[in-house]
Amino acid sequence: MIKRSAKREIEVRKNMRGAGGEVKIEHYFKKEEMTAPCRLCANLTLSPGSGIGIHEHRGEDEVYIIQRGLGLLNDDGVETEVSAGDAVLTGNGSRHAITNIGNEDLVITAVIMQY
Repeated sequence: MIKRSAKREIEVRKNMRGAGGEVKIEHYFKKEEMTAPCRLCANLTLSPGSGIGIHEHRGEDEVYIIQRGLGLLNDDGVETEVSAGDAVLTGNGSRHAITNIGNEDLVITAVIMQY
């Protein structure tokens, strides 16, 4: 299946998981389009100062691949700067959050796989 960029569904969430600002979610594929247990396959765009609040992943893994920008990642209470080319894995039961601390959009490819 090929999904052209013009056909991708886009949604905007404000104050995602209790963080400030907006997150634009551009879905590559929706959950119901895939046969494997995958809950999210999307690009996330966080404008400067925006974030995704702390949240836990039970029964699933989430991968972030930082495409552009500068973020502050909270990985189970440890804060680390992340930038283009970095990859983050949040495993079953772990918690994470991210905030755009740069002057440009923070763009993340995110995939959540369930088990």
